[in-house]
Amino acid sequence: MNRPSMRCYQLTAFGHNLAETTHLAPEPVGTEVLVRVRGAGVCHTDVHLWEGHYDLGSGRTLSFADRVKLPLTPGHETAGEVFRAGPEAQGVTIGAKVLACSWIGCRECEACLAGDEQLCVKPRFLGVNCNGGYADFVMVPHPRYLVDIGDLDPVTAAPLVCSGITTYAALKKFGPSLQRSPVVIFGAGGLGLMSLGVLKMMKGRGAVMVELDARKREEALKAGALAVIDPKAPNVAQQIRAAVGQPIRHVLDLVGAGETAALGIELLDKGGKLVIVGLIGGDMNLSVPMVPMKSITIQGSYVGSPSDLRELVDLVKVHGIPSMPLDRRPLAAAAGALDDLRHGKVVGRIVLVP
Repeated sequence: MNRPSMRCYQLTAFGHNLAETTHLAPEPVGTEVLVRVRGAGVCHTDVHLWEGHYDLGSGRTLSFADRVKLPLTPGHETAGEVFRAGPEAQGVTIGAKVLACSWIGCRECEACLAGDEQLCVKPRFLGVNCNGGYADFVMVPHPRYLVDIGDLDPVTAAPLVCSGITTYAALKKFGPSLQRSPVVIFGAGGLGLMSLGVLKMMKGRGAVMVELDARKREEALKAGALAVIDPKAPNVAQQIRAAVGQPIRHVLDLVGAGETAALGIELLDKGGKLVIVGLIGGDMNLSVPMVPMKSITIQGSYVGSPSDLRELVDLVKVHGIPSMPLDRRPLAAAAGALDDLRHGKVVGRIVLVP
């Protein structure tokens, strides 16, 4: 059987431009499935990976040097078509349009056995620990990590793999009270705009968005935000409270900076919950007595599980893909896409198209 050639855009050293390589596509064995990439979303986590670290605040960093083996093909938001399958890959249809769930665990640790493979202690995430979607093809280890998208466009569906399930899994953590009380959301980038559409599908009460960039505030209003507020405005907490119009029970921090987390805690009323998703970095001072006095919850949320992705796709098939600006770029533009995202030039989501 002929093996087609494939391009990959790889990270060969942290902080260096992606390198283009061309070689024969791998041949799937066992349960493996080779997917032809039709769309690869560009996520801010790809920028952190390119930089080689996370900012932990107070001058500390968490390095990828001991966690990521280079060279690596990034890209963890991948959609495409099944191209070939190994002899043990059951239930696979050649040509089917699919999402490749990147959140692949060892399936042996406690988290994996509970279905939370995104929390695996020995992860095999596509685009992070294994080669991902910045390529013509991506290898998926088992059909269980493929989600059939039916007639959905793979390019517009690709961000569901991270942007979509990240916001879906985070919003689920607020429980059924989402339908009674608005959410305050920090950040109206790709995640923020996605969260507005996901919240609507979940029949949520709506969201007040807090965002620095005026262009993104405008897009958030178009996407249905109840109100948009500049965090640098005077009396920002008072403005947010007025926009919510009732006790604040839900704050979703999609930025993940020290300042946003601190403001989120300040905003919460009794019994409220802050869910932190973003990874921009920094640290915060916490008034410990206020945690029990207000009975608040501070919870992290890290992407979502394979089952979360299937749930989300089921919702999308009924309600449609959340609308946001989508910047389609050729695969060869991967390095420039990362640079634009790093410098805050992107409104919505970039998807690379081979």
